[in-house]
Amino acid sequence: MSQRAGTLLRQAPRITLALMLAPVAAGLAGTIAPAFGLEGGPDLEAFRALAAWPGLGASVRLSLVTGFVATALALALTLLILALLPGGRLFEALLRLLSPLLAVPHAAVALGLAFLIAPSGWIARALSPWATGWQAPPDLLTLNDPAGLALIAGLVAKEVPFLLLMSLAALPQTDAPRRLMLAESLGYGRAAGWVFGVLPALYAQIRLPCYAVLAYSMTAVEMAMILGPTRPPTLSVQIALWMADPALAERGRGTAAALLQLALVLGALGLWRTGEILGRRLLLRAAAGGWRAPALDRVLRPLTLGGTALALAAVMLGLAGLGLWSVAGLWTFPNALPQSVSLRVWQEAAPSLARHAALTLGIAAAVAMAALALTLACLEAEARHGLSPSPRAMAALYLPLIAPQVAFLPGLQVAALSLGLDGTPMAVAAAHLVFVLPYVFLSLSAPWRAWDPRIGTVGAALGASPGRIFWRLRLPMLLRPVLTAFAVGMAVSVGQYLPTLLIGGGRVSTLTTEAVALSSGGNRRIVGAYALLQMILPAAAFAGALVLPALLFRRRRGLRLAWRA
Repeated sequence: MSQRAGTLLRQAPRITLALMLAPVAAGLAGTIAPAFGLEGGPDLEAFRALAAWPGLGASVRLSLVTGFVATALALALTLLILALLPGGRLFEALLRLLSPLLAVPHAAVALGLAFLIAPSGWIARALSPWATGWQAPPDLLTLNDPAGLALIAGLVAKEVPFLLLMSLAALPQTDAPRRLMLAESLGYGRAAGWVFGVLPALYAQIRLPCYAVLAYSMTAVEMAMILGPTRPPTLSVQIALWMADPALAERGRGTAAALLQLALVLGALGLWRTGEILGRRLLLRAAAGGWRAPALDRVLRPLTLGGTALALAAVMLGLAGLGLWSVAGLWTFPNALPQSVSLRVWQEAAPSLARHAALTLGIAAAVAMAALALTLACLEAEARHGLSPSPRAMAALYLPLIAPQVAFLPGLQVAALSLGLDGTPMAVAAAHLVFVLPYVFLSLSAPWRAWDPRIGTVGAALGASPGRIFWRLRLPMLLRPVLTAFAVGMAVSVGQYLPTLLIGGGRVSTLTTEAVALSSGGNRRIVGAYALLQMILPAAAFAGALVLPALLFRRRRGLRLAWRA
Protein backbone atom coordinates (compact mmCIF):
# COMPACT_ATOMS: atom_id res chain seq x y z
CA MET A 1 0.00 0.00 0.00
CA SER A 2 2.85 2.38 0.91
CA GLN A 3 4.67 1.58 -2.35
CA ARG A 4 1.52 2.25 -4.37
CA ALA A 5 1.01 5.56 -2.58
CA GLY A 6 4.63 6.51 -3.29
CA THR A 7 4.21 5.70 -6.98
CA LEU A 8 1.01 7.72 -7.14
CA LEU A 9 2.71 10.63 -5.40
CA ARG A 10 5.56 10.55 -7.90
CA GLN A 11 3.04 10.75 -10.74
CA ALA A 12 1.16 13.68 -9.12
CA PRO A 13 2.81 16.40 -11.28
CA ARG A 14 1.86 14.57 -14.49
CA ILE A 15 -1.69 13.97 -13.28
CA THR A 16 -2.05 17.62 -12.32
CA LEU A 17 -0.79 18.89 -15.67
CA ALA A 18 -3.15 16.48 -17.45
CA LEU A 19 -6.12 17.79 -15.47
CA MET A 20 -5.26 21.32 -16.60
CA LEU A 21 -4.27 20.66 -20.20
CA ALA A 22 -6.85 18.03 -21.19
CA PRO A 23 -9.87 20.39 -20.82
CA VAL A 24 -8.05 23.12 -22.76
CA ALA A 25 -7.18 20.71 -25.58
CA ALA A 26 -10.68 19.19 -25.62
CA GLY A 27 -12.24 22.65 -25.59
CA LEU A 28 -10.13 23.85 -28.52
CA ALA A 29 -11.02 20.72 -30.47
CA GLY A 30 -14.69 21.24 -29.63
CA THR A 31 -14.48 24.84 -30.84
CA ILE A 32 -12.73 24.03 -34.12
CA ALA A 33 -15.23 21.36 -35.19
CA PRO A 34 -18.39 23.53 -35.22
CA ALA A 35 -16.50 26.54 -36.59
CA PHE A 36 -15.37 24.60 -39.68
CA GLY A 37 -18.47 22.42 -39.88
CA LEU A 38 -16.36 19.30 -39.57
CA GLU A 39 -19.25 17.27 -38.21
CA GLY A 40 -20.84 17.14 -41.68
CA GLY A 41 -17.83 17.97 -43.86
CA PRO A 42 -15.64 21.08 -44.17
CA ASP A 43 -17.65 24.27 -44.23
CA LEU A 44 -16.72 27.95 -43.85
CA GLU A 45 -20.27 29.24 -43.43
CA ALA A 46 -19.63 30.24 -39.80
CA PHE A 47 -16.68 32.39 -40.85
CA ARG A 48 -18.71 33.98 -43.63
CA ALA A 49 -21.42 34.85 -41.11
CA LEU A 50 -18.77 36.30 -38.80
CA ALA A 51 -17.25 38.40 -41.59
CA ALA A 52 -20.73 39.71 -42.45
CA TRP A 53 -21.27 41.03 -38.91
CA PRO A 54 -20.96 44.84 -39.20
CA GLY A 55 -19.34 45.35 -35.79
CA LEU A 56 -16.42 42.94 -36.32
CA GLY A 57 -13.75 45.53 -37.09
CA ALA A 58 -14.65 47.74 -34.14
CA SER A 59 -14.80 44.77 -31.76
CA VAL A 60 -11.40 43.50 -32.85
CA ARG A 61 -9.90 46.97 -32.50
CA LEU A 62 -11.38 47.37 -29.02
CA SER A 63 -10.04 44.03 -27.87
CA LEU A 64 -6.52 44.80 -29.10
CA VAL A 65 -6.36 48.38 -27.83
CA THR A 66 -7.82 47.74 -24.38
CA GLY A 67 -5.65 44.64 -23.93
CA PHE A 68 -2.36 46.28 -24.91
CA VAL A 69 -2.97 49.58 -23.12
CA ALA A 70 -4.24 48.00 -19.88
CA THR A 71 -1.34 45.51 -19.75
CA ALA A 72 1.29 48.17 -20.51
CA LEU A 73 -0.11 50.54 -17.87
CA ALA A 74 -0.44 47.82 -15.24
CA LEU A 75 3.11 46.59 -15.86
CA ALA A 76 4.53 50.12 -15.88
CA LEU A 77 2.83 51.04 -12.61
CA THR A 78 3.95 47.78 -11.00
CA LEU A 79 7.59 48.33 -12.00
CA LEU A 80 7.51 51.97 -10.85
CA ILE A 81 6.10 50.90 -7.48
CA LEU A 82 8.87 48.33 -7.04
CA ALA A 83 11.58 50.75 -8.17
CA LEU A 84 10.61 53.93 -6.32
CA LEU A 85 8.29 53.20 -3.41
CA PRO A 86 9.88 50.43 -1.23
CA GLY A 87 10.34 51.57 2.35
CA GLY A 88 7.60 54.19 2.21
CA ARG A 89 4.27 54.21 4.00
CA LEU A 90 2.28 53.82 0.81
CA PHE A 91 4.28 50.72 -0.11
CA GLU A 92 3.70 49.18 3.32
CA ALA A 93 -0.02 49.93 3.06
CA LEU A 94 -0.08 48.40 -0.41
CA LEU A 95 1.55 45.22 0.88
CA ARG A 96 -1.05 44.94 3.64
CA LEU A 97 -3.85 45.42 1.10
CA LEU A 98 -2.38 43.03 -1.47
CA SER A 99 -4.22 39.90 -0.38
CA PRO A 100 -7.57 41.65 0.16
CA LEU A 101 -7.30 43.30 -3.26
CA LEU A 102 -6.51 39.96 -4.89
CA ALA A 103 -9.50 38.43 -3.14
CA VAL A 104 -11.92 40.92 -4.69
CA PRO A 105 -13.50 39.36 -7.82
CA HIS A 106 -13.15 41.17 -11.14
CA ALA A 107 -16.91 41.72 -11.37
CA ALA A 108 -17.01 43.39 -7.94
CA VAL A 109 -14.17 45.76 -8.90
CA ALA A 110 -15.96 46.61 -12.15
CA LEU A 111 -19.27 47.22 -10.41
CA GLY A 112 -17.64 49.38 -7.75
CA LEU A 113 -15.84 51.44 -10.38
CA ALA A 114 -19.07 51.76 -12.38
CA PHE A 115 -20.90 53.09 -9.32
CA LEU A 116 -18.04 55.54 -8.82
CA ILE A 117 -17.59 57.03 -12.31
CA ALA A 118 -21.13 56.83 -13.71
CA PRO A 119 -22.82 60.18 -14.50
CA SER A 120 -24.93 59.66 -11.38
CA GLY A 121 -22.08 58.04 -9.46
CA TRP A 122 -20.30 59.04 -6.31
CA ILE A 123 -17.75 61.34 -8.00
CA ALA A 124 -20.46 63.40 -9.72
CA ARG A 125 -22.46 63.53 -6.48
CA ALA A 126 -19.43 64.67 -4.48
CA LEU A 127 -18.57 67.42 -6.96
CA SER A 128 -22.10 68.69 -7.55
CA PRO A 129 -22.80 70.70 -4.37
CA TRP A 130 -19.73 72.94 -4.57
CA ALA A 131 -17.95 72.57 -7.92
CA THR A 132 -20.40 71.97 -10.75
CA GLY A 133 -23.85 72.93 -9.59
CA TRP A 134 -25.38 69.87 -11.27
CA GLN A 135 -28.93 69.18 -10.15
CA ALA A 136 -29.32 66.20 -12.50
CA PRO A 137 -26.79 63.64 -13.73
CA PRO A 138 -24.69 65.20 -16.50
CA ASP A 139 -24.84 63.94 -20.07
CA LEU A 140 -21.30 62.54 -19.98
CA LEU A 141 -20.21 59.18 -21.34
CA THR A 142 -17.95 58.23 -18.44
CA LEU A 143 -19.18 54.64 -18.43
CA ASN A 144 -19.32 52.26 -21.43
CA ASP A 145 -17.43 54.84 -23.49
CA PRO A 146 -16.63 53.88 -27.10
CA ALA A 147 -12.86 54.08 -26.54
CA GLY A 148 -12.97 51.60 -23.63
CA LEU A 149 -11.27 53.98 -21.19
CA ALA A 150 -13.42 52.86 -18.24
CA LEU A 151 -12.62 49.22 -19.07
CA ILE A 152 -8.89 49.99 -19.23
CA ALA A 153 -9.06 51.72 -15.83
CA GLY A 154 -10.82 48.72 -14.28
CA LEU A 155 -8.34 46.25 -15.75
CA VAL A 156 -5.35 48.25 -14.52
CA ALA A 157 -6.78 48.55 -11.00
CA LYS A 158 -7.35 44.78 -10.82
CA GLU A 159 -4.19 43.52 -12.53
CA VAL A 160 -1.62 45.67 -10.69
CA PRO A 161 -2.03 43.65 -7.43
CA PHE A 162 -1.55 40.38 -9.37
CA LEU A 163 1.60 41.57 -11.13
CA LEU A 164 2.89 43.05 -7.89
CA LEU A 165 2.40 39.73 -6.07
CA MET A 166 4.19 37.80 -8.84
CA SER A 167 7.02 40.35 -8.85
CA LEU A 168 7.46 40.26 -5.08
CA ALA A 169 7.69 36.47 -5.23
CA ALA A 170 10.37 36.67 -7.95
CA LEU A 171 12.31 39.63 -6.55
CA PRO A 172 14.44 37.66 -4.02
CA GLN A 173 15.94 35.71 -6.94
CA THR A 174 17.31 38.92 -8.51
CA ASP A 175 19.65 40.00 -5.67
CA ALA A 176 18.07 43.46 -5.98
CA PRO A 177 19.59 45.21 -2.90
CA ARG A 178 23.20 44.62 -3.95
CA ARG A 179 22.50 45.49 -7.58
CA LEU A 180 20.88 48.77 -6.53
CA MET A 181 23.74 49.56 -4.16
CA LEU A 182 26.26 49.03 -6.94
CA ALA A 183 24.25 51.16 -9.38
CA GLU A 184 23.91 54.02 -6.88
CA SER A 185 27.66 53.89 -6.15
CA LEU A 186 28.26 54.43 -9.88
CA GLY A 187 26.06 57.54 -9.91
CA TYR A 188 22.85 56.10 -11.29
CA GLY A 189 19.53 57.44 -10.10
CA ARG A 190 17.29 54.98 -8.32
CA ALA A 191 14.93 54.54 -11.28
CA ALA A 192 17.73 54.17 -13.83
CA GLY A 193 19.73 51.86 -11.55
CA TRP A 194 16.70 49.69 -10.99
CA VAL A 195 15.91 49.51 -14.71
CA PHE A 196 19.48 48.59 -15.68
CA GLY A 197 20.32 46.41 -12.70
CA VAL A 198 17.14 44.68 -11.56
CA LEU A 199 14.56 44.81 -14.35
CA PRO A 200 16.24 42.36 -16.78
CA ALA A 201 16.51 39.66 -14.13
CA LEU A 202 13.02 40.36 -12.76
CA TYR A 203 11.23 40.47 -16.09
CA ALA A 204 12.60 37.07 -17.03
CA GLN A 205 10.73 35.74 -13.97
CA ILE A 206 7.43 37.55 -14.59
CA ARG A 207 7.18 37.18 -18.38
CA LEU A 208 4.51 34.47 -18.18
CA PRO A 209 2.36 36.43 -15.69
CA CYS A 210 2.55 39.41 -18.09
CA TYR A 211 1.36 37.18 -20.92
CA ALA A 212 -1.50 36.00 -18.73
CA VAL A 213 -2.50 39.60 -17.99
CA LEU A 214 -2.40 40.49 -21.69
CA ALA A 215 -4.51 37.48 -22.64
CA TYR A 216 -7.06 38.22 -19.91
CA SER A 217 -7.24 41.95 -20.68
CA MET A 218 -8.02 41.18 -24.33
CA THR A 219 -10.65 38.56 -23.52
CA ALA A 220 -12.28 39.74 -20.26
CA VAL A 221 -16.03 39.21 -20.33
CA GLU A 222 -17.54 40.25 -17.01
CA MET A 223 -15.51 43.48 -16.70
CA ALA A 224 -16.19 44.34 -20.34
CA MET A 225 -19.93 43.76 -19.87
CA ILE A 226 -20.01 46.20 -16.97
CA LEU A 227 -17.46 48.84 -17.99
CA GLY A 228 -16.85 48.37 -21.70
CA PRO A 229 -18.55 49.69 -24.82
CA THR A 230 -21.81 48.13 -25.93
CA ARG A 231 -22.26 49.21 -29.58
CA PRO A 232 -20.41 47.13 -30.49
CA PRO A 233 -18.99 45.36 -27.43
CA THR A 234 -15.55 43.80 -27.27
CA LEU A 235 -15.17 40.59 -29.24
CA SER A 236 -15.13 38.40 -26.12
CA VAL A 237 -18.46 39.82 -24.92
CA GLN A 238 -20.01 39.29 -28.33
CA ILE A 239 -18.77 35.68 -28.34
CA ALA A 240 -20.41 35.09 -24.96
CA LEU A 241 -23.68 36.55 -26.28
CA TRP A 242 -23.58 34.36 -29.38
CA MET A 243 -22.78 31.22 -27.38
CA ALA A 244 -25.69 31.92 -25.02
CA ASP A 245 -28.07 32.36 -27.98
CA PRO A 246 -30.43 29.40 -28.48
CA ALA A 247 -30.10 29.67 -32.27
CA LEU A 248 -27.55 27.14 -33.57
CA ALA A 249 -26.49 29.50 -36.37
CA GLU A 250 -25.40 32.08 -33.80
CA ARG A 251 -23.41 29.45 -31.93
CA GLY A 252 -21.59 28.57 -35.14
CA ARG A 253 -20.68 32.23 -35.61
CA GLY A 254 -19.65 32.33 -31.94
CA THR A 255 -17.21 29.42 -32.36
CA ALA A 256 -15.73 31.06 -35.47
CA ALA A 257 -15.29 34.27 -33.47
CA ALA A 258 -13.69 32.26 -30.65
CA LEU A 259 -11.03 31.00 -33.07
CA LEU A 260 -10.52 34.56 -34.28
CA GLN A 261 -10.09 35.66 -30.66
CA LEU A 262 -7.48 32.93 -30.16
CA ALA A 263 -5.61 34.11 -33.26
CA LEU A 264 -5.74 37.70 -31.99
CA VAL A 265 -4.30 36.70 -28.63
CA LEU A 266 -1.50 34.69 -30.27
CA GLY A 267 -0.74 37.62 -32.54
CA ALA A 268 -0.78 40.02 -29.59
CA LEU A 269 1.61 37.80 -27.65
CA GLY A 270 3.91 37.77 -30.68
CA LEU A 271 3.81 41.55 -30.87
CA TRP A 272 4.46 41.81 -27.13
CA ARG A 273 7.45 39.49 -27.54
CA THR A 274 8.73 41.70 -30.36
CA GLY A 275 8.35 44.68 -28.03
CA GLU A 276 10.43 42.84 -25.42
CA ILE A 277 13.25 42.37 -27.93
CA LEU A 278 13.14 46.01 -29.00
CA GLY A 279 13.00 47.14 -25.37
CA ARG A 280 16.05 45.03 -24.56
CA ARG A 281 18.02 46.61 -27.40
CA LEU A 282 17.04 50.11 -26.29
CA LEU A 283 18.01 49.27 -22.73
CA LEU A 284 21.43 48.01 -23.85
CA ARG A 285 21.98 51.11 -25.96
CA ALA A 286 21.01 53.41 -23.06
CA ALA A 287 23.30 51.50 -20.68
CA ALA A 288 26.20 51.66 -23.15
CA GLY A 289 25.64 55.39 -23.49
CA GLY A 290 26.08 55.88 -19.74
CA TRP A 291 22.54 57.21 -19.19
CA ARG A 292 22.28 57.67 -15.43
CA ALA A 293 19.33 60.11 -15.14
CA PRO A 294 19.53 60.96 -11.41
CA ALA A 295 16.99 63.77 -11.90
CA LEU A 296 14.40 61.37 -13.30
CA ASP A 297 13.47 60.18 -9.80
CA ARG A 298 12.08 63.63 -8.90
CA VAL A 299 9.66 63.38 -11.83
CA LEU A 300 8.67 59.72 -11.63
CA ARG A 301 8.22 59.42 -7.87
CA PRO A 302 5.28 61.89 -7.62
CA LEU A 303 3.68 60.27 -10.68
CA THR A 304 4.07 56.84 -9.10
CA LEU A 305 2.68 58.01 -5.78
CA GLY A 306 -0.26 59.66 -7.51
CA GLY A 307 -1.01 56.70 -9.78
CA THR A 308 -0.82 54.19 -6.94
CA ALA A 309 -2.94 56.31 -4.61
CA LEU A 310 -5.49 56.88 -7.41
CA ALA A 311 -5.77 53.17 -8.19
CA LEU A 312 -6.14 52.26 -4.51
CA ALA A 313 -8.67 55.03 -3.90
CA ALA A 314 -10.73 54.04 -6.95
CA VAL A 315 -10.96 50.40 -5.82
CA MET A 316 -11.58 51.13 -2.15
CA LEU A 317 -14.14 53.89 -2.77
CA GLY A 318 -15.88 51.77 -5.38
CA LEU A 319 -16.19 48.86 -2.98
CA ALA A 320 -17.36 51.19 -0.22
CA GLY A 321 -19.97 52.53 -2.63
CA LEU A 322 -21.25 49.00 -3.24
CA GLY A 323 -21.72 48.50 0.47
CA LEU A 324 -23.41 51.85 0.91
CA TRP A 325 -25.82 51.30 -1.98
CA SER A 326 -26.83 47.91 -0.55
CA VAL A 327 -28.21 49.62 2.58
CA ALA A 328 -29.26 52.93 1.05
CA GLY A 329 -32.80 54.11 1.37
CA LEU A 330 -33.79 57.29 -0.47
CA TRP A 331 -30.71 58.64 -2.27
CA THR A 332 -31.51 61.37 -4.79
CA PHE A 333 -29.04 63.19 -6.97
CA PRO A 334 -26.95 65.26 -6.21
CA ASN A 335 -26.75 64.20 -2.55
CA ALA A 336 -23.36 62.67 -1.73
CA LEU A 337 -24.87 60.40 0.93
CA PRO A 338 -28.26 58.67 1.18
CA GLN A 339 -30.99 60.42 3.12
CA SER A 340 -31.77 57.19 4.96
CA VAL A 341 -30.33 53.75 5.57
CA SER A 342 -32.36 50.56 5.40
CA LEU A 343 -31.87 46.78 5.37
CA ARG A 344 -35.00 46.31 3.29
CA VAL A 345 -33.12 45.10 0.21
CA TRP A 346 -31.21 42.52 2.24
CA GLN A 347 -34.40 41.30 3.90
CA GLU A 348 -36.35 41.01 0.66
CA ALA A 349 -33.52 39.33 -1.24
CA ALA A 350 -32.39 37.13 1.67
CA PRO A 351 -33.74 33.82 0.26
CA SER A 352 -32.20 34.41 -3.17
CA LEU A 353 -28.94 35.68 -1.69
CA ALA A 354 -28.69 32.70 0.66
CA ARG A 355 -29.36 30.22 -2.17
CA HIS A 356 -26.78 31.71 -4.51
CA ALA A 357 -24.26 32.20 -1.72
CA ALA A 358 -24.57 28.59 -0.61
CA LEU A 359 -24.02 27.28 -4.13
CA THR A 360 -21.12 29.68 -4.71
CA LEU A 361 -19.50 28.70 -1.41
CA GLY A 362 -19.99 24.98 -2.04
CA ILE A 363 -18.41 25.08 -5.49
CA ALA A 364 -15.56 27.35 -4.38
CA ALA A 365 -14.70 25.28 -1.31
CA ALA A 366 -14.76 21.99 -3.24
CA VAL A 367 -12.63 23.38 -6.08
CA ALA A 368 -10.13 25.06 -3.74
CA MET A 369 -9.79 21.87 -1.69
CA ALA A 370 -9.19 19.76 -4.80
CA ALA A 371 -6.65 22.26 -6.16
CA LEU A 372 -4.89 22.39 -2.79
CA ALA A 373 -4.67 18.60 -2.57
CA LEU A 374 -3.17 18.35 -6.07
CA THR A 375 -0.74 21.17 -5.33
CA LEU A 376 0.41 19.59 -2.06
CA ALA A 377 0.91 16.27 -3.84
CA CYS A 378 3.03 17.93 -6.55
CA LEU A 379 5.16 19.89 -4.10
CA GLU A 380 5.65 16.89 -1.80
CA ALA A 381 6.68 14.81 -4.82
CA GLU A 382 9.27 17.47 -5.62
CA ALA A 383 10.64 17.33 -2.07
CA ARG A 384 10.71 13.55 -1.71
CA HIS A 385 12.01 12.60 -5.15
CA GLY A 386 14.21 15.60 -5.93
CA LEU A 387 12.05 16.75 -8.84
CA SER A 388 12.11 20.26 -10.23
CA PRO A 389 9.64 21.79 -12.71
CA SER A 390 11.06 22.34 -16.17
CA PRO A 391 10.43 25.56 -18.16
CA ARG A 392 7.95 23.59 -20.29
CA ALA A 393 6.06 22.50 -17.18
CA MET A 394 5.86 26.10 -15.94
CA ALA A 395 4.64 27.22 -19.36
CA ALA A 396 1.99 24.48 -19.25
CA LEU A 397 1.00 25.70 -15.79
CA TYR A 398 0.23 29.14 -17.23
CA LEU A 399 -1.54 27.79 -20.32
CA PRO A 400 -5.09 27.95 -18.82
CA LEU A 401 -4.36 31.56 -17.85
CA ILE A 402 -2.88 32.56 -21.20
CA ALA A 403 -5.29 30.67 -23.48
CA PRO A 404 -8.43 32.82 -23.88
CA GLN A 405 -11.41 31.40 -22.04
CA VAL A 406 -13.66 32.33 -24.94
CA ALA A 407 -11.47 30.21 -27.25
CA PHE A 408 -11.86 26.85 -25.54
CA LEU A 409 -14.85 27.16 -23.22
CA PRO A 410 -17.35 27.09 -26.14
CA GLY A 411 -15.81 23.79 -27.23
CA LEU A 412 -15.87 22.51 -23.67
CA GLN A 413 -19.53 23.49 -23.51
CA VAL A 414 -20.21 21.44 -26.65
CA ALA A 415 -18.38 18.47 -25.13
CA ALA A 416 -20.34 18.78 -21.89
CA LEU A 417 -23.59 18.95 -23.87
CA SER A 418 -22.76 15.82 -25.84
CA LEU A 419 -21.93 13.93 -22.63
CA GLY A 420 -25.00 15.23 -20.79
CA LEU A 421 -22.85 16.88 -18.10
CA ASP A 422 -23.77 20.52 -18.70
CA GLY A 423 -25.92 22.47 -16.30
CA THR A 424 -24.68 20.70 -13.14
CA PRO A 425 -22.65 22.15 -10.25
CA MET A 426 -20.18 19.28 -10.63
CA ALA A 427 -19.44 20.24 -14.25
CA VAL A 428 -19.05 23.89 -13.27
CA ALA A 429 -16.67 22.91 -10.44
CA ALA A 430 -14.59 20.84 -12.87
CA ALA A 431 -14.34 23.84 -15.21
CA HIS A 432 -13.36 26.11 -12.31
CA LEU A 433 -10.57 23.72 -11.31
CA VAL A 434 -8.76 24.38 -14.61
CA PHE A 435 -8.35 28.06 -13.65
CA VAL A 436 -8.04 27.72 -9.87
CA LEU A 437 -5.23 25.16 -9.88
CA PRO A 438 -2.54 27.42 -11.40
CA TYR A 439 -3.25 30.19 -8.90
CA VAL A 440 -3.12 27.83 -5.92
CA PHE A 441 0.15 26.30 -7.14
CA LEU A 442 1.74 29.72 -7.73
CA SER A 443 0.60 30.93 -4.29
CA LEU A 444 1.97 27.95 -2.36
CA SER A 445 5.05 26.88 -4.32
CA ALA A 446 7.42 29.65 -3.13
CA PRO A 447 6.85 29.29 0.66
CA TRP A 448 6.76 25.48 0.35
CA ARG A 449 10.12 25.36 -1.40
CA ALA A 450 11.59 27.89 1.05
CA TRP A 451 11.00 25.54 4.02
CA ASP A 452 14.32 24.60 5.64
CA PRO A 453 15.03 20.95 4.61
CA ARG A 454 17.28 20.50 7.63
CA ILE A 455 14.16 20.22 9.78
CA GLY A 456 13.10 17.18 7.77
CA THR A 457 16.60 15.74 8.03
CA VAL A 458 16.48 15.99 11.83
CA GLY A 459 13.06 14.32 11.82
CA ALA A 460 14.32 11.50 9.61
CA ALA A 461 17.33 11.04 11.89
CA LEU A 462 14.92 10.56 14.79
CA GLY A 463 13.11 7.81 12.89
CA ALA A 464 10.21 9.74 11.34
CA SER A 465 8.91 8.47 8.01
CA PRO A 466 8.44 10.87 5.05
CA GLY A 467 4.70 10.82 5.68
CA ARG A 468 5.14 11.69 9.34
CA ILE A 469 7.52 14.53 8.44
CA PHE A 470 4.88 15.86 6.06
CA TRP A 471 1.95 15.68 8.50
CA ARG A 472 3.72 16.56 11.76
CA LEU A 473 6.43 19.01 10.67
CA ARG A 474 6.13 20.55 7.24
CA LEU A 475 2.34 20.99 7.07
CA PRO A 476 1.91 22.53 10.57
CA MET A 477 4.82 24.91 10.01
CA LEU A 478 3.41 25.99 6.65
CA LEU A 479 -0.22 26.04 7.73
CA ARG A 480 -0.66 29.76 7.10
CA PRO A 481 0.66 29.65 3.49
CA VAL A 482 -1.46 26.54 2.88
CA LEU A 483 -4.61 28.25 4.13
CA THR A 484 -3.73 31.38 2.19
CA ALA A 485 -3.43 29.32 -1.00
CA PHE A 486 -6.82 27.78 -0.21
CA ALA A 487 -8.26 31.29 0.20
CA VAL A 488 -6.75 32.31 -3.15
CA GLY A 489 -8.40 29.29 -4.75
CA MET A 490 -11.76 30.23 -3.27
CA ALA A 491 -11.40 33.83 -4.46
CA VAL A 492 -10.59 32.71 -8.01
CA SER A 493 -13.51 30.27 -8.06
CA VAL A 494 -15.99 32.80 -6.69
CA GLY A 495 -14.99 35.26 -9.42
CA GLN A 496 -15.40 32.84 -12.36
CA TYR A 497 -18.09 34.16 -14.68
CA LEU A 498 -17.73 32.71 -18.19
CA PRO A 499 -17.08 29.07 -17.12
CA THR A 500 -20.14 29.22 -14.88
CA LEU A 501 -22.28 30.79 -17.60
CA LEU A 502 -21.31 28.42 -20.42
CA ILE A 503 -20.71 25.11 -18.63
CA GLY A 504 -23.62 25.77 -16.29
CA GLY A 505 -25.87 26.37 -19.28
CA GLY A 506 -27.67 29.13 -17.42
CA ARG A 507 -28.95 26.64 -14.85
CA VAL A 508 -26.15 27.11 -12.31
CA SER A 509 -26.41 30.63 -10.91
CA THR A 510 -23.71 31.95 -8.59
CA LEU A 511 -23.28 35.33 -6.95
CA THR A 512 -21.02 36.42 -9.81
CA THR A 513 -23.36 35.48 -12.64
CA GLU A 514 -26.29 37.09 -10.84
CA ALA A 515 -24.36 40.29 -10.08
CA VAL A 516 -23.29 40.66 -13.73
CA ALA A 517 -26.81 39.89 -14.97
CA LEU A 518 -28.34 42.43 -12.60
CA SER A 519 -25.78 45.11 -13.48
CA SER A 520 -27.65 45.90 -16.69
CA GLY A 521 -30.72 46.82 -14.67
CA GLY A 522 -31.30 50.01 -12.76
CA ASN A 523 -31.50 48.67 -9.19
CA ARG A 524 -28.16 49.56 -7.68
CA ARG A 525 -29.24 48.40 -4.24
CA ILE A 526 -29.72 44.74 -5.18
CA VAL A 527 -26.56 44.81 -7.32
CA GLY A 528 -24.66 46.23 -4.35
CA ALA A 529 -25.96 43.45 -2.10
CA TYR A 530 -24.87 40.70 -4.52
CA ALA A 531 -21.48 42.29 -5.16
CA LEU A 532 -20.86 42.86 -1.44
CA LEU A 533 -21.68 39.25 -0.62
CA GLN A 534 -19.45 38.18 -3.51
CA MET A 535 -16.57 39.99 -1.77
CA ILE A 536 -17.36 38.71 1.71
CA LEU A 537 -16.88 35.01 0.87
CA PRO A 538 -13.22 35.21 -0.21
CA ALA A 539 -12.51 37.85 2.43
CA ALA A 540 -13.74 35.43 5.09
CA ALA A 541 -11.43 32.75 3.68
CA PHE A 542 -8.43 35.10 3.92
CA ALA A 543 -9.42 36.11 7.45
CA GLY A 544 -9.55 32.43 8.39
CA ALA A 545 -6.07 31.94 6.93
CA LEU A 546 -4.79 34.60 9.34
CA VAL A 547 -6.78 33.73 12.44
CA LEU A 548 -6.92 29.92 12.43
CA PRO A 549 -3.14 29.24 12.65
CA ALA A 550 -2.81 31.83 15.40
CA LEU A 551 -5.54 30.08 17.42
CA LEU A 552 -4.28 26.54 16.81
CA PHE A 553 -0.65 27.28 17.61
CA ARG A 554 -0.93 30.24 19.93
CA ARG A 555 1.38 28.55 22.47
CA ARG A 556 4.12 27.82 19.91
CA ARG A 557 6.33 30.88 19.65
CA GLY A 558 8.65 29.29 17.08
CA LEU A 559 5.83 28.83 14.58
CA ARG A 560 4.75 32.45 15.00
CA LEU A 561 8.29 33.61 14.26
CA ALA A 562 8.41 31.36 11.19
CA TRP A 563 5.14 32.86 9.92
CA ARG A 564 6.50 36.39 10.32
CA ALA A 565 9.62 35.44 8.41
